[in-house]
Amino acid sequence: MERKVAQEKRIREPDPETVRILSTYICGHFRSAFPPFLLPCPPHCLLWAGWISTSTNPKLTCRAAECNVPATTLHCVAGYVRPSTRDRFAVTVPDRASMKRSLQGKYEVISTTGEKVQAFVPAPLPPSPPIDWTTGLRASFDEALLALGRLDSVTTLLPDVSLFLYTYVRKEAVLSSMIEGTQSSLSDLLLFELEEEPGVPLDDVQEVSNYVSAMDYGLKRIRGDFPMSLRLLRDIHKRLLAHGRGSGKTPGEFRRSQNWIGGTRPGNAVFVPPPPERVMQCMGALELFLHDEPKPTPPLLKAALAHVQFETIHPFLDGNGRLGRLMVTLLLCERGVLREPMLYLSLFFKTHRSTYYDLLNRVRMDGDWEAWLEFFSEAVTTTAGQAVDTVQRLEAMARRDRDRIQSLGRAAGSALRVHHELLRRPLTTSRAIEAQAGLSHVTVNKTLDHLCEMGLTREITGRKRDRVFSYVDYIAILNEGTELPEGRR
Repeated sequence: MERKVAQEKRIREPDPETVRILSTYICGHFRSAFPPFLLPCPPHCLLWAGWISTSTNPKLTCRAAECNVPATTLHCVAGYVRPSTRDRFAVTVPDRASMKRSLQGKYEVISTTGEKVQAFVPAPLPPSPPIDWTTGLRASFDEALLALGRLDSVTTLLPDVSLFLYTYVRKEAVLSSMIEGTQSSLSDLLLFELEEEPGVPLDDVQEVSNYVSAMDYGLKRIRGDFPMSLRLLRDIHKRLLAHGRGSGKTPGEFRRSQNWIGGTRPGNAVFVPPPPERVMQCMGALELFLHDEPKPTPPLLKAALAHVQFETIHPFLDGNGRLGRLMVTLLLCERGVLREPMLYLSLFFKTHRSTYYDLLNRVRMDGDWEAWLEFFSEAVTTTAGQAVDTVQRLEAMARRDRDRIQSLGRAAGSALRVHHELLRRPLTTSRAIEAQAGLSHVTVNKTLDHLCEMGLTREITGRKRDRVFSYVDYIAILNEGTELPEGRR
């Protein structure tokens, strides 16, 4: 007992600077054992528990026991701490197949912007050694596939799936563009498409509109039996950057200059993708993988692996993030997993942005594909469930409002036709409804006034002519998750 106490006293508490430096190195090894969203407590708590006494953190011991794999001890030597610190600390973590891998590619020294930096060139897919399909990981993927099945089946229950898809696709366009820093809301986009003045910079809304155009084009080509290929990706990218910001960054062409992620220049960047002369080689290998070479890969796994590889290559000067997220949905539609483009992961990635970027880096540096796949399957399960919930809520709302409209008596017939157009375009003008519903100007405006009195719609301009109406509850449901940050509203 006295020997144990004396041993623990020799392991002194590191100063805050040591904690910061060690955390940078060690946290990754914990994350390779536990995906960040499963960590039992903050990483620094795990580290302190490991340094002082593993018995002070029963949750860690419990979590390790649940993994049901042999444990290994990682020694953090003096080389990973500042020179004045010479203590060795030991932290016990579960051993995993990801630790058998190493750097998933190689670094090449390049000269760019007057300095030498290391650019990362990823190894071709699939990962080597193969994915370690533990019981937990397999269960996570099975759950994700079940969620996709429920999502696909719900589209058959909708009277007119196109009514839902029009606005749902636009919600994804807003979210995916928001991750890249745009300020557009769903209402801004719908106003822009009505040629009305949105409440944010036009370039922001144009970027979102480009996304819708690119998505529609990609789906049309895939449904025309055009395979997912480098040509298709370039064509989609051309539409993604067709107008507004990014239009001067060679839309539809792989980059011919070096890019980087984070920082102000390659020398202080968080990540430097492959040099431009390696892009075509890397993308060619990715295309082979998409075409099931050297061997077939299940669609959901293919989408998960291909997304990471695309983001790592970063083949374009701009728009890589948006196209990489869109590629997931296009792959699932191409392979028949989804009949309609109903799965969009942008909201989940936006909510867990820090974890998302951290796991991309863990794959590159340590080959921890398993942690990424856990995260990806959770994203699919959660997002598919949210989409099913959204469909059910919107359909219930539409039924409720149709029942209320029936109470208008003789005016119910024309009101139901106007209501149908509002389901198609929840932000629209009286003139647009006239054209689509085949009703007179007087009838449409009188009906819209009735719906405003019932609280179903609201006129948002205050004008007497060329009025714009919002289907209030419909917009509110679709707006969930797309709220702009404080100070940008």
